[in-house]
Amino acid sequence: MIGPGSVLGVLGSGQLGRMFTIAARRMGYRVHTFSPDSDTPTGQVADVEVTAPYDDLDALRAFARRVDVVTFEFENVPSAATSAIESLVAVRPSPEALHISQQRAREKQFLADRGFPTVPFAVAATQGELAAALSRIGMPAIVKTAESGYDGKGQQVAASADQAERIWTSLGSQVLVVEKRVTLQAELSVIAARGLDGSVAQFPLFENRHRNHILDLTTAPAAVPAAVAAHAIEIARGILDALEYVACCASSSSSAPTAS
Repeated sequence: MIGPGSVLGVLGSGQLGRMFTIAARRMGYRVHTFSPDSDTPTGQVADVEVTAPYDDLDALRAFARRVDVVTFEFENVPSAATSAIESLVAVRPSPEALHISQQRAREKQFLADRGFPTVPFAVAATQGELAAALSRIGMPAIVKTAESGYDGKGQQVAASADQAERIWTSLGSQVLVVEKRVTLQAELSVIAARGLDGSVAQFPLFENRHRNHILDLTTAPAAVPAAVAAHAIEIARGILDALEYVACCASSSSSAPTAS
């Protein structure tokens, strides 16, 4: 157990890391942050801010030796950076969980291979594969970059397979995920953490509303039937188990994770 008083290492230094750090320090933890930038949102409230590239292995290892556990504040931290320090310090969630979740194609295939529900999808690594995927998935479809992209960025709507060339070029000629466009009744989120013993703690179900592809309003608990809420939580717990996902720290009085 990594209880209050321990030093938490955070790879990344943005706004999510800032919120994490504020919460962790209130709980009695100390926080060190590592990123290529200085005077960052996280660094401004952390105990120590280390500025170095993620591929500086010497700096990473020195950082790891000064903390009790390492986590990451967003999914675009290179998984190679976490793998490089795994032998020196606990990394939670694991480098493997990060590797899967930071790339849409790997993420969706991981879910599909284990029976979790997804929209119909295909992966395209060439323009020809994109055209074939659009024909196979059917129209309309959403084409997304496998890496990066947020708030509607890195996405194109496809109305026909003959748009493959335009979409391939506009999205940077990189690996793409093609998804069947479906009508959504609601978007629900489950925020949960899993302990080393497999116990899971979660917040009440959230419901999200977007405006212009950007999250505009989140309400909790979600206004959905109890059976829908229970099913969403069941899926989230199943994914955590499949990933062997473990939060970074726990309170000294309970085995349930209290910071993740």
